[in-house]
Amino acid sequence: MDVRVVLHFAIVTRALSLLLQALLNAAIPDHEADAFRPPRVEEPLYLDSAVEWCFGGLSHWDAEHYLFIAERGYLYEHNFAFFPLLPVILRGLAETLLWPLSGWLSVRGRLLLAVAVGNSALFLLSAVALYAMSRVVLQDRRLALLSSLLYCLTPANVFMTSGYSESLFAALTFGGLFLLEKGFTFRACLALGIATAARSNGLVNIGFLLYLPSLNALSQIRAYRTTTTGRGKALRYAWVVARLLVTSLLGTGLIALPFCAFQYYGYRTFCTPSTALERVPPALVSLARRKGYRMPDENGPPPLWCMRPLPLLYTHIQDVYWDVGFLRYFELKQIPNFLLALPMASLGIMAAYAYYQANPDMCLRLGLWESARRRLDKPTPGFFNPKVFVYVVHSTALLIFGTLCMHVQVLTRFLASSTPVPFWISAHLLLLNEPLLHRRKTSVPNVQLRAHGATRSGGANPLHNPVSALLPHWRNCSATTQCILGYFLSYWVLGLALHCNFLPWT
Repeated sequence: MDVRVVLHFAIVTRALSLLLQALLNAAIPDHEADAFRPPRVEEPLYLDSAVEWCFGGLSHWDAEHYLFIAERGYLYEHNFAFFPLLPVILRGLAETLLWPLSGWLSVRGRLLLAVAVGNSALFLLSAVALYAMSRVVLQDRRLALLSSLLYCLTPANVFMTSGYSESLFAALTFGGLFLLEKGFTFRACLALGIATAARSNGLVNIGFLLYLPSLNALSQIRAYRTTTTGRGKALRYAWVVARLLVTSLLGTGLIALPFCAFQYYGYRTFCTPSTALERVPPALVSLARRKGYRMPDENGPPPLWCMRPLPLLYTHIQDVYWDVGFLRYFELKQIPNFLLALPMASLGIMAAYAYYQANPDMCLRLGLWESARRRLDKPTPGFFNPKVFVYVVHSTALLIFGTLCMHVQVLTRFLASSTPVPFWISAHLLLLNEPLLHRRKTSVPNVQLRAHGATRSGGANPLHNPVSALLPHWRNCSATTQCILGYFLSYWVLGLALHCNFLPWT
């Protein structure tokens, strides 16, 4: 039942997102931003203008890179900042599912339609995967449901809807972590490895592969210590350690392989090129010369980064084209961007602080073993469950790295698509502080959340969607609820209004 509620809410929010971006894109004139806008070298067909009107807002800012790669391949050096899985999926949809429309839509039009269809479907998968993972980790149905419903109102909504890889990465990451929690290690490594082909920060998921099997191995060793003796104990210990080492090595290689293969492809493209500029449409060559974009040319010298001991194209692009580096973004003029990222950063900080306050001893032991007294107690379900420890560490590491080494305004979508912790802590705070979500009577007369139906005996069913039920009672909600839902909803709408019109957003 809960999965159906999450799926229904995800469908509603996707439909609203697509409708609002079309209306806002039509109502607000596009800002003349200094963004990547390659010329159209293909003649438009009959339905291209209609698709552009309906979904043109999904193609702005970095989405233009993904669409260009899907249409033309990796033609410019800075295109290699965007990993290939999403362009491959978009091109696959354009050439298969949407192929019957090829007589009415150009490749560009079909790719834009593929963004709307593909990312909507991927978001539904990510919402269901988040709920499944949350049930396993939190061991609390209400918290898992509320977290997943809040995810459907994610502050990174516009990036989950438009031609970005966030929905794809979230679906693969949450699904892979669910499989890892259930013990399906090989399938989990496949999912997390594919996620690395979507975004570079998929490499960080290696930490889960190293930690969760290690935790399981320690549990087995503790069990063997009390149930086996002599030589049998030593053999069992050796088997557990050997299996852990093999799993860690193979799994790490599987997750890192897409990143390494993509960097090798970039090296071969620019350091040993086999393409002449004469084969490229003149309009695209002219754009490269006008903007200073490097293109692979078999008749030209290789770039200087090819001569480095470790010639990583991704590192070169982040350094030269985006000026990404340690503390480089700490400038007075970037204060507005820090303020935009502050709500998401605050959720991450609160999650880490609250979890440490509730489990100081376990945090100091890195969650690998518990005190004798703690082992006798039944684990508490909810956000302070011991299983949550590694996710809080992962979220905190991403938060620190994103704040110190990245353009801080991307922190909202960076965390929202990579970790469930912001949604877990938000749901935890709502359940803790919102009387309307409790079964007991509230202090506000005649205000109770109603279920959407009744049982055969006439009683009320359990509350189906607590988020949609809270919104009509906004004025009677607690300050915590108003802050959290206000943040989620305002960013949900503002992102569509600004990003879809080439205005700066997170």
